[in-house]
Amino acid sequence: MTPVPAPTAEGLAAAAGLLACEGVLSAAQVRTTAEAIAALQRPDGAIPWFHGGHLDPWDHIEAAMALDVAGFPDHAAAAYRWLVASQNTDGSWYAAYADAPEGIAEPANRLRETNFTAYIAVGVWHHWLATGDEDFLAAMWQPVCRATDFVLSLQTPGGEIVWCRDEQGREADEALLTGCSSMYQALRCALAVAERLGRARPDWELACGRLGHALAAHPERFADKGTYSMDWYYPVLGTALRGEAADERIAEGWDRFVVPGLGVRCVSTNPWVTGGETCELALALWAIGDAERARTLLRDIQHLRDEADGLYWTGYAYEADKDGNQPAVWPPEKTAWTAGALLLALAVLAEDKATVAVFGGDGLPEGMPVACSVAECVAA
Repeated sequence: MTPVPAPTAEGLAAAAGLLACEGVLSAAQVRTTAEAIAALQRPDGAIPWFHGGHLDPWDHIEAAMALDVAGFPDHAAAAYRWLVASQNTDGSWYAAYADAPEGIAEPANRLRETNFTAYIAVGVWHHWLATGDEDFLAAMWQPVCRATDFVLSLQTPGGEIVWCRDEQGREADEALLTGCSSMYQALRCALAVAERLGRARPDWELACGRLGHALAAHPERFADKGTYSMDWYYPVLGTALRGEAADERIAEGWDRFVVPGLGVRCVSTNPWVTGGETCELALALWAIGDAERARTLLRDIQHLRDEADGLYWTGYAYEADKDGNQPAVWPPEKTAWTAGALLLALAVLAEDKATVAVFGGDGLPEGMPVACSVAECVAA
């Protein structure tokens, strides 16, 4: 394998200076975190959660996006090359791949999850916006096309997309709000890639419009996972909700999920805050114009930072449990995607062009408008 070129000192310094945020991270701390993510990358381009941990395609892409904003574009490109090399013939990826000394070994979980597969479009569009690399975008068209077609093969007549297909080819019987919100953002990015390359995909336009309509108008079409904070903020993070609807949704769940000074609960019923959810909520808050509360959340989550390597513990159990275990970091792992989510949140606060475009959504195609008739939802 060809070694990934090291970034220039000037590029690293510029990126770290841009992402530095008073009260959150200094430029030196940003650089330490970015270098730690890059150090986790395997020789074949794969980015596992941590050394010895597994990889999933969604979090792999989130870490790659963070490398782009932090001045490591060649490392990010290597991460997308791994996706191309490991894509299944039907356009999907498996849900998990085991880490190994020389790269990623056999799949550890052969479910093919739709939101994991769709997210390549977000990463590819982000990388093109960050680098302007037209050859990269052209080379990634077929992987994005195959992935998007796989995802849409699991879209239901109501517009929602079921969450997986198993090893035997059986489809799940429910759609998840979090995953579909992420897929809505991914479909918009896939359409942006298609438009840039001059590829007409009216089927994607209709599918995107149908999914966006389901997310905004038909919560009953999704499985009830309301105790999870991701189901609360993801319709905003995934660009499906904006304006008054987004403001109301964030206000409705704030007291259930946000623990002042500590971060965001993963599940409303458990005294456990997690760095990834906290940083993603910060991204969603920025998207609706609430940058101040976004910064506050990023400050709050710094208790998860390990200054020795710049990575972040996944979460913190902040109350003693019934067995007498005292508050502690849990699980005892520092994940590339937690650090990646933090850098992406800092990037939108710093108005980084590529990250603002992907998470703000203002310039992304919205697909074909869909409205409710008496009998069914139809293309307007």
